[in-house]
Amino acid sequence: MTAHQRNVSASIDPVKLDRLAEVAVKVGLRLQPGQDLLLTAPAVALPLVRRIAEHAYKAGVGIVTSFLSDEEVTLSRYRHGHDAGFDRAAGWLYEGMAKAFAANTARLAIVGDNPMLLSGEDPAKVARASKANSIAYQPALEKIVNFETNWNIIAYPSPAWAKQMFPDDAEDVAVAKLADAIFSASRVDQDGAVAAWEKHNTVLRERTEWLNGQRFHALHYSGPGTDLTIGLADGHEWEGGASTAKNGITCNANIPTEEVFTTPHCRRVSGHVVSSKPLSYQGTLIDNIAVRFEDGRIVDAKASRGEEVLRKVLETDEGAARLGEVALVPHSSPISKSGLLFFNTLFDENAASHIALGQCYSKCFVDGGNLTPQQIAAQGGNASLIHIDWMIGSAETDIDGIHTDGRRVPVFRKGEWA
Repeated sequence: MTAHQRNVSASIDPVKLDRLAEVAVKVGLRLQPGQDLLLTAPAVALPLVRRIAEHAYKAGVGIVTSFLSDEEVTLSRYRHGHDAGFDRAAGWLYEGMAKAFAANTARLAIVGDNPMLLSGEDPAKVARASKANSIAYQPALEKIVNFETNWNIIAYPSPAWAKQMFPDDAEDVAVAKLADAIFSASRVDQDGAVAAWEKHNTVLRERTEWLNGQRFHALHYSGPGTDLTIGLADGHEWEGGASTAKNGITCNANIPTEEVFTTPHCRRVSGHVVSSKPLSYQGTLIDNIAVRFEDGRIVDAKASRGEEVLRKVLETDEGAARLGEVALVPHSSPISKSGLLFFNTLFDENAASHIALGQCYSKCFVDGGNLTPQQIAAQGGNASLIHIDWMIGSAETDIDGIHTDGRRVPVFRKGEWA
């Protein structure tokens, strides 16, 4: 490690970093004795990877297997790789991951790459590589989407990401700021982090229980530039915070998380909506998204920035222009209060209510674990190679729940739970 790297690393509080590793193992995954762990991370996050491995082995994990990616290696592909290679992906790796998940291996992903890494590369190659990877990843993704094993995503404050968020600060200062923001949002900035997560999960569970008791037929959103009705899938179920995977382990898939979410009916969405925050997608910032839905499908889409990329996303497959998730997040969430744009969906989606284009989650159905893909589709669940969240909530957003008889119940007023 160079002197510069040591200086940057020293700007990350080691006590809080260790708490994050502990929370990932004990709350995010709730690893069980003898269970294996498959971990992916950017190479720069190695300090966190090592701490997670330590906590995992202390918890009795069988084997920790880690895969590290490197930004320079990624860029080398786009700058020197043969053209035909952008239609290929490491399917053998994802097939192996799928086998591991089927054998009860837990899944942990650490995010922290530069969100604008590919902004200067050929967008056609980026799109081709992304589609090839999405297709190859399907065997593993199905295990995650169907919640067959316990999984979790956390974040590490890499220098490249930090400088994207705080461009006017020295690198070590930027890293320290991002680290503090991650630790605060992840509830590890104080002692008793595991207990704090138990309390937070209780609050989210109360929200889901209320929504599931209401059994709304649809949600209606109103606000500046927005008049949107989202039908909810037949037999939908709201989730939030800790959930139980098919292997019987209750885990927090996302750290941080402020949302409660469910599956919309992919053929019962109508009206128009505008984004309330920019969407960072594969090196492109897509801003001021405005779309119009008819019969569940986006029929008109615009953006003040990144519109070409947005249109390519919507053309990925039949389900890419339909919704696979609807999530409620109060405007007063800690991430919203921070006033920061993280350029990372794990954080930005927890700053505002949002919707997701593409694939739905089977766990967001009553008895979803036993439903076939055909049954899920019949009940309104969407299928796609993509799942992309973007924010539509603000301090001016009102949301009503609509019952089958047309009766309305206030859910959100001025961006807050009603």
